[in-house]
Amino acid sequence: MADKVIRLDRRLRYQGTILKIYEDTVLANGHEAHWDFIHHDGAAAVLPVTDDGKILMVRQYRNALDRETLEIPAGKLDSPKEPKIECAHRELEEETGFRTENLEYLMSVNTTVAFCDEAIDIFVARNLIPSRQHLDEDEVIEVEAWELGDLLKLIYEGKMTDGKTVAAICAYAAKTGRG
Repeated sequence: MADKVIRLDRRLRYQGTILKIYEDTVLANGHEAHWDFIHHDGAAAVLPVTDDGKILMVRQYRNALDRETLEIPAGKLDSPKEPKIECAHRELEEETGFRTENLEYLMSVNTTVAFCDEAIDIFVARNLIPSRQHLDEDEVIEVEAWELGDLLKLIYEGKMTDGKTVAAICAYAAKTGRG
């Protein structure tokens, strides 16, 4: 199937602080078409588990949805070459006020494969060490401790829709047999 699509051209149409938007000209099944493509340097996310088994979640406003969401802590890489595990350590402490000495790889997620190449590596953090939040000046984040079963219920009821968070919680539940 891949040989049926040939990219003929890629033109940068917009460059923002976290993404670049391109217009691709492709030959698909012998027909020329124009496809949107968004490049993102990548991100990391963390599912923080407290000693009593609760999961630390962050509640924050998301402009694209014009509402608050409940998510696992996450953030973009500082540079395309930054190791995702370093980004995960940083985001855990910045957003939750906790750090850890050890992160366990859980999974990788491509967020929107139809038009964007963003890839997020997700890690599990245990043995959390109290520290302090280091929020960006425009961030307002509340940290909440949740039971895994309650988070799964939010997912199944369609009340939690953030892709990385849904994937991480479901994978963690399956991996630990707690789902």
